Amino acid sequence: MLPIIQKSKIWYAISGTSVVVCIIVLFLWRLNFSIDFTGGSFLAIEFSQGRPEAQNVLETLKSLDFGEAILQNAGEKGINMRFREIDDVKHKEVIRVLKEKFPGAEERRFETIGSVIGKELKTRSLWALGAVLLFVLLFIAWSFRKVSRPVPSWQYGISAVITLFHDVIITLGAFSALGHYLHIEVGASFIAAILTVLAYSVSDTIVVFDRIRENLFKMRNVQFSDVVNASVNQTMHRSINTSLTILLSLAAIFFFGGESIKYFALTLIIGISIGTYSSIFLASPILVTWQERRKKS
Repeated sequence: MLPIIQKSKIWYAISGTSVVVCIIVLFLWRLNFSIDFTGGSFLAIEFSQGRPEAQNVLETLKSLDFGEAILQNAGEKGINMRFREIDDVKHKEVIRVLKEKFPGAEERRFETIGSVIGKELKTRSLWALGAVLLFVLLFIAWSFRKVSRPVPSWQYGISAVITLFHDVIITLGAFSALGHYLHIEVGASFIAAILTVLAYSVSDTIVVFDRIRENLFKMRNVQFSDVVNASVNQTMHRSINTSLTILLSLAAIFFFGGESIKYFALTLIIGISIGTYSSIFLASPILVTWQERRKKS
């Protein structure tokens, strides 16, 4: 049996350092929001006769006078462009000018979102994340209401929410770094992926908590830390095997699923990996640390 609870200081150090680093990264680089949140237009063009220099494309677009454009290479022949919100007439004009200047240029994707809608979506996303954390806290406190000793039920809920914060902060930090170095954007699908990660992480944590609840009745004369350690060890293989199965499927989607869902899968890969770690090495040790501090006080 692995001494997971007995080594809790190691897991706290790993998690604490990771969270602090990710908060610093978020503070310095922030997230690279897509037009889903900032508003504007996105145009993906593929050049069958070879991708031109970005400067040439920018000079071509200058004649249309619609402000600053941000260009990013995509694949071997494509360029993704972001600029202020444009209407359908301007959109067709952009395509016409690009095709005249660069024969073989083909539009692959075009989206436009108003700035008001983008801000509203950002606000709703934050409300959704807050609501999920609150409901998780209330649900776990209610589910474990019959377990009052040695840890009250609401502390199971708080431990789970701390774990979820840990998972979200590290995932956000990872995407802040990816946005800074690889220009990966965060859009509406990212929020959907984060909510999915929260759901997976909390369900994995509840499995461990549920085993603790069962063992508390079976192992009445055993110390709480030993009961928790036994419970984590009993459920650890199940958690790891389940996560590995999901991660293999997500890896296949990431490599072969296409550009539109590639980063959705990457968010799930990072989030589920962190969630699996935290459900084993963080959520239950927090319960034991809390109970030991209450005993001392």
